Amino acid sequence: MGNSYSQIFIQCVFAVKYRAALLHKPWRYELFGVIGNLINETGAETFIVNGVEDHVHCLFRLKPSLSISEVMKVAKAKSSKWINESGFLKSRFEWQVGYGAFSYNKSEIKRVYRYIENQEEHHYGISFPEEYLNMLVKNGVEFQEQYLFHAPV
Repeated sequence: MGNSYSQIFIQCVFAVKYRAALLHKPWRYELFGVIGNLINETGAETFIVNGVEDHVHCLFRLKPSLSISEVMKVAKAKSSKWINESGFLKSRFEWQVGYGAFSYNKSEIKRVYRYIENQEEHHYGISFPEEYLNMLVKNGVEFQEQYLFHAPV
């Protein structure tokens, strides 16, 4: 469409399977770069990717021709493949099924960017499950608590 314009800003949050602390500092920031590049390859525009040992936050601009699920499918599948092929871990790496997606208007982007940028500092006082639950509640996202986090079997 010749006259279609949009500004769709999305923050996606996803966790390591069972919220295991597997994203180790020596290679974590390289992983975040890989995830950002994978998001860009879909046609979205990455602003920041950051997180801690058990989860990742991504902030990007979404083109209207893309779906969030397409972007996340590519980012999660190809980044887990990259981790496994890099040999960083002794066992097979997997992301938890699903993700949280939150939309923002342009005036909120600097605040959200800083929030994502300061994940390590932020998580000294709050766990990922607490943070994620707070995000869902604050953004009015309906959910069923029994499906939020999968425990190991």
